[in-house]
Amino acid sequence: MEDTIGTDFIKFLGTAGARIVVAKQLRASGGMWYSLLGVNVLVDPGPGCLVRCVSSKPKMDPMRLDVIILTHRHLDHAADVNVMIEAMTEGGFKKRGILYAPEDALTEDPVVFQYVRSYISHIEIVKEGGRYQLSDTVSFETPIKHHHPSETYGINFSTPKYTISLIVDTCYFPELLKYYKGDILIVNVVRYTVDKDTKKWLYHLSIRDVKEIVTALKPKVTILNHFGMTMVKAQPHIVAEQLAKETGLRIIAAGDGMRFNLADIESW
Repeated sequence: MEDTIGTDFIKFLGTAGARIVVAKQLRASGGMWYSLLGVNVLVDPGPGCLVRCVSSKPKMDPMRLDVIILTHRHLDHAADVNVMIEAMTEGGFKKRGILYAPEDALTEDPVVFQYVRSYISHIEIVKEGGRYQLSDTVSFETPIKHHHPSETYGINFSTPKYTISLIVDTCYFPELLKYYKGDILIVNVVRYTVDKDTKKWLYHLSIRDVKEIVTALKPKVTILNHFGMTMVKAQPHIVAEQLAKETGLRIIAAGDGMRFNLADIESW
C-alpha cells in the first residue's frame, strides 16, 4: 500500500533542524511531503529523504511526486534533492516534474547537479513576491525573502479548501506577521531560548518568537517543526503543550513520520 493517494495530508519525513541534530540524527531530516488535491509536493529534501520515503509505513513512492521545492540551499534542506529528482523521474527515463528553488541553489556552487536538470520538465527560480500555479486548484507563493545567510523563502500554499503557511529558517522580523496568515501554520523553530549575545548572529526562530507570531496570527492549527538541540532537549511535545496553554491556541509538535490529515483540521 502507498501513502500518496486519497486524503490530503502533510507527511513529516523528518523534523531535525540545524547541523548537530542532523549530523547525530537525533531526529530524521527528510523534509515534508504535501499531498494537495492530487498534487504531490516535496519540500526541502534533507539528508535521508529517499530512505525516509521508501521506509515509511505506508510507503511514500517518489515516482508519484509532481513537484520539489527548495526553500534554500543549506544541507539540512537540500542534501537529497538530486537523488529525489532521479527517483521522481525514474532514474531520468521519464522526463517529468517541476523543481522550484532560489537562484543561489542553481547558480554559483549549485546544490542541484547539472546532469539531473535535464531529467525535469521545468525548473523555476523562486523570488520574493512570486506566485506559482501547480494545478487548476493548487498554487503557492513565496511572499518575502527571509533573514537568513542564504537566499531563503517561506511558502503559502493555497487550495479552495484551506491555506497552509510555512515559515522556514529566519530570524524574527515584523513582516512575518503580514505574510503568513494560513489556516495551518508550520514554523521552523530551531531554538528553545536565545540569549542576547546569541541573538546577534543566530538566524533562526526561538519559542519566544513563535509565541509572538501565533498570538498575532491565530491560525487554526500551528505545527512546530525543524528542531535544533535546545528544542530537542526541551522535548518539543511538552513545549507545544505549554505554548498552547499560554496562548489558548491549538499547537502541536511534529514528529518523525507524523501524518497530518488536512480534513482533520477542525478536530486537532
